[in-house]
Amino acid sequence: AVTFEDVAVNFTKDEWALLNPSQKKLHRDVMWENFTNVTAIGRNWKDQQVEDEYKNLRKNIRHERTHTGEKPYVCKQCGKGFSTHSYCKIHERAHTGEKRYVCKQCGKNFISRSSCQKHEQTHSENKHYTCKQCGKAFSMHSNCQTHERTHTGEKPYICKHCGKAFTTHSYCQRHERTHMGEKPYVCKQCGKAFSTHSSRQIHEQTHTEEKHYICKQCGKAFSTHRYCQRHERNHTGEKPHLCKQCGKAFRTHSHCKIHERTHTGEKPYVCKQCGKTFRTQSHRKTHERTHTGEKPYICKQCGRAFATHSSCQKHKSTHTGEKPYMCNQCGKAFSRRSECKVHERIHTGEKPYVCKQCGKAFGTQGNCQKHEKTHTGEKPYVCKQCGKAFTRHSHCQNHERIHTGERPYVCKQCGKAFTTHKDCQRHERNHNVKTLCM
Repeated sequence: AVTFEDVAVNFTKDEWALLNPSQKKLHRDVMWENFTNVTAIGRNWKDQQVEDEYKNLRKNIRHERTHTGEKPYVCKQCGKGFSTHSYCKIHERAHTGEKRYVCKQCGKNFISRSSCQKHEQTHSENKHYTCKQCGKAFSMHSNCQTHERTHTGEKPYICKHCGKAFTTHSYCQRHERTHMGEKPYVCKQCGKAFSTHSSRQIHEQTHTEEKHYICKQCGKAFSTHRYCQRHERNHTGEKPHLCKQCGKAFRTHSHCKIHERTHTGEKPYVCKQCGKTFRTQSHRKTHERTHTGEKPYICKQCGRAFATHSSCQKHKSTHTGEKPYMCNQCGKAFSRRSECKVHERIHTGEKPYVCKQCGKAFGTQGNCQKHEKTHTGEKPYVCKQCGKAFTRHSHCQNHERIHTGERPYVCKQCGKAFTTHKDCQRHERNHNVKTLCM
């Protein structure tokens, strides 16, 4: 009878070290084919004496890849490389949506066996692992370890791009995607891509319109519990997330994290075109549109396009005249909540944005950023027609209208058009003065 040992080709450690990656891959493929052929004729893999030796060889190969960075298994969908065939297969299921592992208790499906096993322990309530600091119990050792790091402050997972440290491998991976721009999770309905599985799940609910979570105060429905909780804080005024530096309170953890970056100076999001860094991903996206010229937000009234959602909303209020936000001090009304908040600082004297160079304080982040450029001399906005550079995007836009002849601001009284909003306002005051004189 043929045994696996009869058809196996073995190397010593020294011989194996001399092989290049393609030779190692060829050896693995041949050995795997030999193994499947032997098992096909009725030989049991576990009965083979060579089992332990070959298993150890495979473990050594996998371990070596952690040093060499070799990733021979490539995803057919997106080209991402993996060190093992099993990891590659699990990743590919994220594209296909295949979830072959089913929880025996509740029927929930999972992409990998380990995820399913982890979930099943939530049903059993066997919590053998206890935190040494506070006594909290966990069903899994890995969850207990992760929790204990909240006490010790240990962050063993380091981002390869910027050196930022994380408590878990998954958080580190998620962060690294912000540098790479990688978005492996694709919506099956519309093809939109996301950097995390949870973000895709939340997005997919916008297609099905499943909104199971209802606000107790006003009855508004939400697709996720988190969104509902966040909304309910608008009614209660609850701000559970505190800045560690200054104690300022926020409704959401993400807003608190973004604020804390004003203290640390951290700007993890990098523009691929010019290398400029930003505190938030949305600010980077908005900035990148100055390079591409993309304007995805369209006014339904007049068809005018805008680079940001906020600019489009601000413009829409010129059609409706709606101003729902009112100053508590003087009663002045505003079309946007942010404008009302900025205005109220005139009454309170609050200036939360401080220049790092000279310590001068400002009521808005935009004014502070504008001021800081006077120290650096930075002029990131360049006219596409003549190459003239500007410190502010709005100044560059106004200048470019000299070339294009565009005059988007129209007087409501006489229909005269202007290149800037300020010029239009100034002109409209002349009508008001004439009316008063009459």
